[in-house]
Amino acid sequence: MNRNLWLLAICQGLFLTNNVTFIAINGLVGLSLAPRGWMATLPVMGYVVGGALATGLVARTQQRFGRRRSFQIGIAVALGSALLCAQAALWQNFWLLCLATVVAGYYNANAGLYRFAAAELTGPDWREKAVSLVMAGGLIGAVAGPNLAAVTRNWFAVPFAGAYVALAAVALLSMAVMSFIDFPPPPPRGAGRGGRPLAEIARQPVFIVAAISGALGFGVMNLLMAATPIAMQICSLPFSDIALVLEWHVIGMFAPGFFTGHLIRRIGVLPVMGLGLVLNLGCIAVALSGVDLHQFLLALFMLGVGWNFLFTGSTTLSLAAYTPEERDRAQGALNFCVFATLAFTSFASGVLVTTQGWRLLNLGSLVPVLLTGAALLWLARRRRAAAAAVQGVKTT
Repeated sequence: MNRNLWLLAICQGLFLTNNVTFIAINGLVGLSLAPRGWMATLPVMGYVVGGALATGLVARTQQRFGRRRSFQIGIAVALGSALLCAQAALWQNFWLLCLATVVAGYYNANAGLYRFAAAELTGPDWREKAVSLVMAGGLIGAVAGPNLAAVTRNWFAVPFAGAYVALAAVALLSMAVMSFIDFPPPPPRGAGRGGRPLAEIARQPVFIVAAISGALGFGVMNLLMAATPIAMQICSLPFSDIALVLEWHVIGMFAPGFFTGHLIRRIGVLPVMGLGLVLNLGCIAVALSGVDLHQFLLALFMLGVGWNFLFTGSTTLSLAAYTPEERDRAQGALNFCVFATLAFTSFASGVLVTTQGWRLLNLGSLVPVLLTGAALLWLARRRRAAAAAVQGVKTT
């Protein structure tokens, strides 16, 4: 563990401050401005659609400018888009808000590579712990995001316009911290050493399962998290309760980062991801049991911890699927899978929670959870079969 890792963890926390604040307020601002109620989460959806659209551009920028400069470009986009969101709120312009969040998606896609960059800042024996530590930096966002939204809610006459202005200041701070991080130089790209085509990389079982578990694990979390502020408001719970639930949800997402890497090294990546699935099922069971504050609180906390185990595990799993020369295209493809899934679940969450209700939304989330479980079992069986074959060869 070194200075660069800790600074990158701080940048991760400031990035999550942006994300959590967006999640806390975009659905509510959207609900107040949208022409139709089912359109309330379109600003939330815009953030991840922008991320999906930007993955290719981000990969090329990373390849051309290296980690630090490309990360700073993403933070600059965060600064501009936050100010544009504030203007949209002040003008009461729903479509400008949606456009601003799509632009902000570039920052989302760019900072989504922090976890991969963490593995490059330490030796191969510490990669799992490095990824886990940087993920733990999200605890800053867990505390700062909801409280930032609550404190700045009434800075201006229009609710939450001040929160967007505060996010611009967060972006400036993040840019300053990023300037002190020394990333290793990108791998050499000599003639004929560009690595395998993406299609060949993506056909590997380990890549397939990493992509499925990362995308669906994040998708389930987003499906329920994006709908929670709207569901709680429909249940007449105050914004202070919404902020509290989101705070503990994000604590659940990132506090395990201090030990998830150690757990992966101790019992293996697939068992840890299996624990994440069990926690997701527990979240759904609690959410279906009622709509009081304590049920929202416990369900979202379990959802956060389950997401951490699944997403940290899928990131660790993916590191075995590509070489340093292949990292940009492989990481871009993994991020595209995540953001495409997030775009769908962001839209679906608003539609389902406003038209069908919180209960049906939770029942529907069982489908991706079970699909993820099937993918993990498939990879585990393949690994057991391969190990048995190797043992048989040694015996003979």
